[in-house]
Amino acid sequence: MARLSASDLAHRLGRQAEAVCRLYLSNGRRQGNYWQVGDVRNTKGRSMFIRLKDSPKGRAGKWTDAATGEHGDLLDVIRESLGLLDFTDVAEEARAFLSLPHPEPEQAASRRGFAQAPSGSAEAARRLFAMALPIAGTVVETYLGGRGITLLHGTGSLRFHPRCYYRPDDGPTETWPAMIAAVTDLDARITGAHRTWLAPDGADKAPIDTQRKAMGDLLGHAVRIGVPGSVMAAGEGIETMLSLRQILPDMAMAPALSAAHLAAIRFPPALRRLYIVRDNDQAGDGAQNMLTERANAEGIEAIPLSPALGDFNEDLRRLGIDALRAGVRVQLAPEDVARFLRCHETVGGNPRRR
Repeated sequence: MARLSASDLAHRLGRQAEAVCRLYLSNGRRQGNYWQVGDVRNTKGRSMFIRLKDSPKGRAGKWTDAATGEHGDLLDVIRESLGLLDFTDVAEEARAFLSLPHPEPEQAASRRGFAQAPSGSAEAARRLFAMALPIAGTVVETYLGGRGITLLHGTGSLRFHPRCYYRPDDGPTETWPAMIAAVTDLDARITGAHRTWLAPDGADKAPIDTQRKAMGDLLGHAVRIGVPGSVMAAGEGIETMLSLRQILPDMAMAPALSAAHLAAIRFPPALRRLYIVRDNDQAGDGAQNMLTERANAEGIEAIPLSPALGDFNEDLRRLGIDALRAGVRVQLAPEDVARFLRCHETVGGNPRRR
């Protein structure tokens, strides 16, 4: 099949304008011959109007945001509401909505003047994170809870995307729910993002070949949870560090996402003691050795924290939180046992120290 032009796709979407709005702008509602919503990113409100029927004033699917002066068509709606960056992805989503067959491979179409961020860039990562939602009440919370992780205060660096694109090595692009983690530098500027694709019910990761993938500028940076002071912990995986945080809720955590990136993580200026959370494998050993050498060269005390099993999430799930606490206690500096390692009980859904 010949590739439809952007204008052809927009016109076909316009024939089903109300259905498009109900799916991609679900926070809006119909008002006469218009769909009314806050903005093209599906914010609640009433400043944006999408024409639902052809009229002398314009074709169905055209929209205007009275608050900003922005305007466009339904391809823009798909792009912005899903946080897509490449026009090929926008067209793919439009074809899926319209149930059109895939075109023959050819050079990617131009983006009709869309402001483009290079795929995989730091800017692309910032846009993806901006389009994601808080994790409370989502399948991200379900997924983490299933792994024994329930203390989620201060995890604003984690968000939820309901339909995050996944490109398999062969076959069409798919969408899955995803946990989106912001990778930041020491000034809290987002430099990258990490995606963990999840099953629709949040019971596990999605049944796909590559369940995790990072994008952007990662070297030296990390997913930062909590505000680092003189003491912090750094490790590889997000779930591993969140598991440790179940028993050290007030210690800043920095998942670096891989052993190689853990070895290169940058140190906050006030840091005086660094706990290196290692996985029980050869890569974890190498990262620990390199990071210890770097920390010592800057006058930072480096202390390894080792799990009993493969990683601390495995310890939490298989051995339980009391065994995890006992195993970590003997590895902490004595002053940090009193400062950070505290038992918690839950009152009204909130942790209370005792």
